[in-house]
Amino acid sequence: MSELPALPVTFRPGRTRAVLLTAATAIFVVVSAVALLLERLSPGERISFVFTAALLSGVVLMLARPKVVADENGVTVVNFASTRRLGWTEIVQVNLRVGDPWVFLDLSDGTSQPAIGIQPGIAKEQAIADARTLRALVEARSGHDPEASRS
Repeated sequence: MSELPALPVTFRPGRTRAVLLTAATAIFVVVSAVALLLERLSPGERISFVFTAALLSGVVLMLARPKVVADENGVTVVNFASTRRLGWTEIVQVNLRVGDPWVFLDLSDGTSQPAIGIQPGIAKEQAIADARTLRALVEARSGHDPEASRS
């Protein structure tokens, strides 16, 4: 692996996020425009259309939320509806196996934390590169020997 990136570094599914942000905007604009163009709707019905458009857009925006931020003190994993802060020493291994929907972090307490911010969906090569970079950062900063955890 070449030189490690300067911290802080943020990993997120860029293409997927762009598609979701575009979809959220389109949903809001189209549903709101329909509310304004339908002449038979009362003001209350128009407001409910706009509220529904905002609610649907909000759900799509939640899907665009995931990211993984690595800084000097550790890693922050932001998933759809949760955020978790991990110290470097808490992360034992970074895994992105064939068929995995996203990266999984094996933790020192024996659990696994999904890191949805690195996912191979639309941009598989970028996700693999991001997973390798995060793995190298973890190995450099945590003091864990990745070979010891494999045996």
